[in-house]
Amino acid sequence: MDKVVSSAAEAVDGILDGMTLTVGGFGLSGIPTVLIQEVLRRGTTDLQVVSNNCGVDGAGLGLLLAEGRIRRVIASYVGENREFARQYLSGELEVELTPQGTLAEKMRAGGAGIPAFFTPTGVGSQVSEGGMPWLYDAEGNVVKESPAKEKREFTVRGVTRDYVLEDSIFADFGLVRAAKGDRHGNLVFNKSSRNFNPLCAMAAEIAVAEVEELVEPGEIDPDEVHLPGIYVRRVLALTPEQAKAKDIEKRTTRGPRNPVAQDDLPRPTTTEEA
Repeated sequence: MDKVVSSAAEAVDGILDGMTLTVGGFGLSGIPTVLIQEVLRRGTTDLQVVSNNCGVDGAGLGLLLAEGRIRRVIASYVGENREFARQYLSGELEVELTPQGTLAEKMRAGGAGIPAFFTPTGVGSQVSEGGMPWLYDAEGNVVKESPAKEKREFTVRGVTRDYVLEDSIFADFGLVRAAKGDRHGNLVFNKSSRNFNPLCAMAAEIAVAEVEELVEPGEIDPDEVHLPGIYVRRVLALTPEQAKAKDIEKRTTRGPRNPVAQDDLPRPTTTEEA
């Protein structure tokens, strides 16, 4: 039952070229930085990555992307990475854009053993009709596009509408980060890092969790567990330095207050002046 491994190398052992990885995080919040860096160090390549986004230039999955280690990405948002855009538009990277909620359900359903499901999201668009560019060539021509998906009509609560069939996601490895975890793999996630991390672990054959705080079994109240250990194969305890090292995607600060003098405020216009 003790799933704790001694090193990052042991944690990602078995990840081979060409495998599919689900990677947790939302922006740069809750990304498994140590596990990503170890995959980078090992030289693993030709990867298909499933993640909400593909990091940013110089951080997160952007590190693997910059080294040309990723062949294909399934994601819902990719707007913060210039290298991602360059590779996609130059034909170096295949990209399957998926509505965010659908992406989450694809992984959750995969973890539940459900091979596919119907959803109204995307009906009437390229998501269901096909034709979304997946891969370009070096000249900017589309060489691979999304296929049309099966649609069926269902009546739900008296409303009849079309639904599109979406395949679930099943990955070889899932890399996630938790705020707290025990030796049995029960995990607790912090705020927005809970959005995709549990789902990425669920969808993977082997889920690996790096945890900022490792506790003994029984120290986490069962009602506080966000992901039960049945979904987690390996646990890597981070050092205090590793746990503290977190990138901020967009740093926004408020400068010193500069109150406007009362005389500078616009004077209301009276009816007589109008």
